[in-house]
Amino acid sequence: MASLEISQPAAPAVALPEQVRKLTVRPYLPTDAPRWDRFVYEQAEGSPFHLTAWQRAIQRTFGYEPCHLLVERGTEITGVLPLFYVSNWLTGRVLLSSPLAVYGGICASDEASRKCLLEAVTREARRRSVEYLELRTRVGPIPDGFHHNSLYVSFGTELADNPEAMLKRIPRDTRYMIRKGEKAGLRIQAGPDELNALYPLFCQSMHRHGTPVFPRRLFTNLQDEFGSSMEILAVYGGNEPITAVASFYFRNEVLPYYAGAGPEAPRLAANNFMYWELMKRAARSGYNRFDFGRSKKGTGSYAFKTQWNMEVRTLDYQVFLVRRKTVPNFSPVNPKFERATRVWRRLPLGLANAVGPRVIRWLP
Repeated sequence: MASLEISQPAAPAVALPEQVRKLTVRPYLPTDAPRWDRFVYEQAEGSPFHLTAWQRAIQRTFGYEPCHLLVERGTEITGVLPLFYVSNWLTGRVLLSSPLAVYGGICASDEASRKCLLEAVTREARRRSVEYLELRTRVGPIPDGFHHNSLYVSFGTELADNPEAMLKRIPRDTRYMIRKGEKAGLRIQAGPDELNALYPLFCQSMHRHGTPVFPRRLFTNLQDEFGSSMEILAVYGGNEPITAVASFYFRNEVLPYYAGAGPEAPRLAANNFMYWELMKRAARSGYNRFDFGRSKKGTGSYAFKTQWNMEVRTLDYQVFLVRRKTVPNFSPVNPKFERATRVWRRLPLGLANAVGPRVIRWLP
């Protein structure tokens, strides 16, 4: 993976309680990357978004200020916190772990290390006088003084070596849609060059949803950083790409993350076909977990994922308010953003694609 030199001022020393005085919290340095990543892979709560590859790609693409923290006992890392400082006219000054990520927050091997990082980051939030601090924790208790943002849920299921066994767990209507895609003669193609198929489809999907699109360089930066741990799979009808998805492979799981579909996808059941083929492909390669990511209740994404008979879990996002009085909600389904969403859908696609990358960085 490529590396990026990140310069940041040294953080002030953190005064630790007597019972954890052997622990030291300090800013992350680029030379820490190998040890940081090994630690993340070893922890149950680790995710692709805790890896330094994700942090470098985000910083390279959007220019957010990295403020990552780690805690050590001697020379052993016992906790990490990927963290960015974001400041713009829409969100104000905020600390996020992590921007654009489904999961984030503290990843620690013991409770003492977790408490040290929590104390350090809340102090930093107060020192910078941010609007709020958000930790996108997958699952865990809400710390004192934090608010639970329970708007999002995650979906996931176990994979099996036997495709028929996996298929039986899927509801009948979804099985019908998978077979419909198979009968339509759809085929898959995977590889880094499939970004040429994914990105135009992704732009179309984001425009239909009334959401500004990410710049293409986000995907190329992610490919540079994750290498073979990121795969793009596209579905073709004849020679034309119909739908595509970029997925991350981490430990024993596959996480489809960025997807796009053209106007023909619903008629051909191309999305059902694509995710089924991705499940089979991952299972054949030895992965045993399919993480379908997050969705907000009441959205089309949520409705689609409920059709797969997967485990549903409310995410334990944690918000620490500093200047703000209420938990923020910058989601496109927020009624306050409905008008902006409708206006964005009416923009010509070319204009939306040109302006979108400048706007989306305000919504990390």
